[in-house]
Amino acid sequence: MSASSAERGRRVDVVLVKAGRTKILPHSPSGVGGTPTPAGVVRDDGTRITVRAPWAGEGVRDFGFVRFEPGDVFTERYWRDRWYAVKEVRAGDGSLKGWYCDITRPASVHGSEVVVEDLDLDLWVSGDGTEILRLDEDEFAASGLARTDPRAAEEAERALDALELLARAGRFSALLA
Repeated sequence: MSASSAERGRRVDVVLVKAGRTKILPHSPSGVGGTPTPAGVVRDDGTRITVRAPWAGEGVRDFGFVRFEPGDVFTERYWRDRWYAVKEVRAGDGSLKGWYCDITRPASVHGSEVVVEDLDLDLWVSGDGTEILRLDEDEFAASGLARTDPRAAEEAERALDALELLARAGRFSALLA
């Protein structure tokens, strides 16, 4: 379903689930990006829903490779048929900081909720493409997903590898078009 002009801008809650528990509730910062929910729908074509919201975290969150801070804006893309979500991070002046990629099960959208299950693996791609970091592989291994749901573990690793390959080939932004 393509987002009509009436749907564009509608508010949705992004609900992040991790290890079977709701990690982030509506109206609180979602995921590592700190994007508040509800967020405004930018586009929904039935396969990918794109939402946008400003950073809602208190103060600055410094990861060493990027700082999320007041004024930052997150444009988050969730796919219903892919095992990842991509959060584009821009500073308040509009400059691109980069992309934070969560490896997830395919998203589901129910009414005004976008529900995403985080599978622990992440990828950071700096705005200039010079820094590409695989994150939280230790958390993924410790989660036991490879034992409890081998298919999901395989899909998660495949998704992380595919995103990294796109980034290293300089074709990452084409994924978001």
